[in-house]
Amino acid sequence: MTFTPNGSSADTATRVLVVDDEAPIRFATARALTLKHYAVDEASSGAEALQRLSQMPYQVMLLDMQMPGLNGIEVMPRARAMRPELLIIVLTGHATLESAIAAVKLGAVDYLLKPASLRDIATAVANALRTYAAQQQAQRQNLMNVVSAAIDVLRQTPPPAAPRPTPPGTLWPDRFLRVGPLLLDCRKRLVVIEQTRFGPLELTEGEALILAGLMAQPDEVLTCRQLARAAWDYDTIESEAQSVVRPYIFRLRQKFDATPLTARLIHTVRGRGYLLAMPPTVSDLTGFENL
Repeated sequence: MTFTPNGSSADTATRVLVVDDEAPIRFATARALTLKHYAVDEASSGAEALQRLSQMPYQVMLLDMQMPGLNGIEVMPRARAMRPELLIIVLTGHATLESAIAAVKLGAVDYLLKPASLRDIATAVANALRTYAAQQQAQRQNLMNVVSAAIDVLRQTPPPAAPRPTPPGTLWPDRFLRVGPLLLDCRKRLVVIEQTRFGPLELTEGEALILAGLMAQPDEVLTCRQLARAAWDYDTIESEAQSVVRPYIFRLRQKFDATPLTARLIHTVRGRGYLLAMPPTVSDLTGFENL
């Protein structure tokens, strides 16, 4: 039997497989999880559970340990081989230290004793999904940090003697970009701020790329995804692009905060992205090429 959440699609809801040879427990558990907006299927045996796993990408499986035929301990390694990211929550009425250790070794994310309340079961499912999501986000964050660091290292590698065309995806059609009191030397990664006593600001390659993107479209809101695509020709989802772009925005603001004229130059538009506020027009900045 399959339960589908009211008002939602089975294709988009989190799919849960309830495996138990006791029909009343199986039915009540499935019904309770359906009310929590999960798409729930039932299996009355280990063999049926493996068959369903081969046909449907479940995110969570509630698994009874004691069943005729294939028991929970026998089902778990086969299920894990079929669906490596499957979250398995064990239900058992015959708890022993050995069974608990075996369940943990086989990758169970939680271990509940029968009779477990429907509230406890629903909480266990929610906690498992939340923990998994946090782990996935942490892995993506670590990956993006590595990518960001690698980009900086690669961009700082000296160019070959032969001239190269501008890398695709950058916003550097010319060596110099100028907006208000800012003049950015893209090649040397230096920013001159007119009407201040401060000398040129030195930028890292990543900082210069992000600033160039903002300067190319002043007074326009750019998402982190747009900035990452323009700077590194790297297209990804917005949440991952944020983890790459935001550290550079933070460091640029720290450097601009040193002078009142540019202290609030980069604005955050909540829920959308960043913009470079158009500063006052500057006089001609001659001699910059000799920096």
